[in-house]
Amino acid sequence: MILLDFNIIAPAIGTIFWTSLIFILAYFIIGKLGFKPIAEGLKKRESDIDNSLRAAEKAREEMSQLVAKNEELLAEAREERSAMLKEAKEIKENMIEDAKIQAREEAGRILDAAKEEINNQKMAAITEVKNNAGKMAVSIAEQIMRKDLANGDGQQAFVSKLIDDFKLN
Repeated sequence: MILLDFNIIAPAIGTIFWTSLIFILAYFIIGKLGFKPIAEGLKKRESDIDNSLRAAEKAREEMSQLVAKNEELLAEAREERSAMLKEAKEIKENMIEDAKIQAREEAGRILDAAKEEINNQKMAAITEVKNNAGKMAVSIAEQIMRKDLANGDGQQAFVSKLIDDFKLN
């Protein structure tokens, strides 16, 4: 009965020997076959992590450079927009000023033309009145000459009647 002699607290020397021998053999076999691939895998993983960290750092630097460049471009765009707005405002003010000057000049020309036309119409009206007055005077004189000049009262009534007719016309 071998099992009856088995005691966990005080193992036999043979059990310790064989257990130790199997452990050492298993350790060497696993060490030769398993630890190298595991160590290579760990080294590869470590190098991949290092490469990823370097790539991330490089990407971070590139992003910071891009952000700086982007901010420069935005600043340039703002300056350019400001310059364009200023130029557009100046052009607008110049156009308004030119339009005002042209309007004043045109108004002056129209006013001068209107004054000249008024003077021309006035002169034409005065000339027409003078011509009408002259024609009337000639007509009255002609009618007086035709009338008998011997009758003084009749002549006086006739002149009054012609003057009244003249006032009505």
